Amino acid sequence: MSTTERPRILVVGGGYVGLYAARRILKKMRYGEATVTVVDPRSYMTYQPFLPETAAGNISPRHVVVPLRRVLPKAEVLTGRVTTIDQDRKVATIAPLVGEAYELPFDYLVIALGAVSRTFPIPGLAEQGIGMKGVEEAIGLRNHVLEQLDKADSTTDEEIRRKALTFVFVGGGFAGAETIGEVEDLARDAAKYYKTVSREDMRFILVDAADKILPEVGPKLGQYGKEHLESRGVEIYLSTSMDSCVDGHVVLKNGLEVDSNTIVWTAGVKPNPVLARYGLPLGPRGHVDTAPSLQVQGTDYIWAAGDNAQVPDVAARKAGVENAWCPPNAQHALRQAKVLGDNVISGMRGFPQKDYEHSNKGAVAGLGLHKGVAMIVMGKMKIKVKGRLAWYMHRGYHGMAMPTWNRKIRVFADWTLGMFLKREVVALGALESPREEFYEAAKPAPVAAKPAAEKSEKAESEKAKAS
Repeated sequence: MSTTERPRILVVGGGYVGLYAARRILKKMRYGEATVTVVDPRSYMTYQPFLPETAAGNISPRHVVVPLRRVLPKAEVLTGRVTTIDQDRKVATIAPLVGEAYELPFDYLVIALGAVSRTFPIPGLAEQGIGMKGVEEAIGLRNHVLEQLDKADSTTDEEIRRKALTFVFVGGGFAGAETIGEVEDLARDAAKYYKTVSREDMRFILVDAADKILPEVGPKLGQYGKEHLESRGVEIYLSTSMDSCVDGHVVLKNGLEVDSNTIVWTAGVKPNPVLARYGLPLGPRGHVDTAPSLQVQGTDYIWAAGDNAQVPDVAARKAGVENAWCPPNAQHALRQAKVLGDNVISGMRGFPQKDYEHSNKGAVAGLGLHKGVAMIVMGKMKIKVKGRLAWYMHRGYHGMAMPTWNRKIRVFADWTLGMFLKREVVALGALESPREEFYEAAKPAPVAAKPAAEKSEKAESEKAKAS
């Protein structure tokens, strides 16, 4: 980290909003006008809409992450966490990956921490659940699912097979519906290479506390998505929830009980809990309360956007919707980040702030290869699309929304290769503990136990010496 007397713009979080806001600020900033510092525990940004396709093996994991130092060469990138913020002194406490925490002064602050999985105190969830918020979890889920097929193929114990081939997904929003659609595709393809495992042996279960899935695309397309998944053998239980999953024994509120080694939790998100330690005004659900300009209420040097912010939806309110807030999705995050970056520059130069206003353009979702739903908003008209065309729209939209041309090209190259080559169905579970095999080879051999007769002779000899 370099020291500088220039004003410091501290960006807390290197996710979608943090990355794009920092890029925008660096682009609009004059040479030497300020120092931009980005702090995140990971040195890369993850494009989360592609995690289901990563879990299915359609996109290489390396291609859905963007290295911060490569994309922000003119910024300071610190790998660590901002644990506390002293607003009176304008100082943030940084906890690096290793070493002691230290203080970092700042002049302007951007809060872009994003969200974390919203969980509940369900017995067994912490021990058994698999999240879908990071690329590590997507890779882990893929390896885990394929290992379950290996496990089922290697045993004749029906109970073990049944537990290995039962997959439970909790949450029917974008993340849940897309992930179960992609993973079911993966398992169906992989089963072709096993002699004792078929798709009919597997059981896929989707659970949601709401009365519908895919609420983001509207009731008709949500119903189509439900019927489509059910036609592929997915059991869907709505208006119900999971009571417990201790040791993989899943108990649902509707009375259904199943044993499963795979419990995927995608039941929504919540703002990062560390926000409570920053002394910022928070909304009822823990989001940072911002003005339409994305400035944090009551401040003129702090901005927030994305999943951790409660941003008024100006366009919806003008249309007569009271107390409307921008939903946490990539569509808003991208546009908020650009307005935020411009407003930081304006605030630094003493110019007026610009309000964020964006009308919803619709939503797209993929449900596996060549399957999807899309709702496109054009003025007062909503165009509903389903099937292969919607899947193309899903890929086209998110492919172009992927940050940097480097990553766009890599993602489209993965998709192009997938058109001509069969899906990879290799499980690399050893990635999670790569040193285990070497440790077994290198650890010292156990000392052989001495025979009992030899032990007794030695004891008598020592006893004689003592006397």
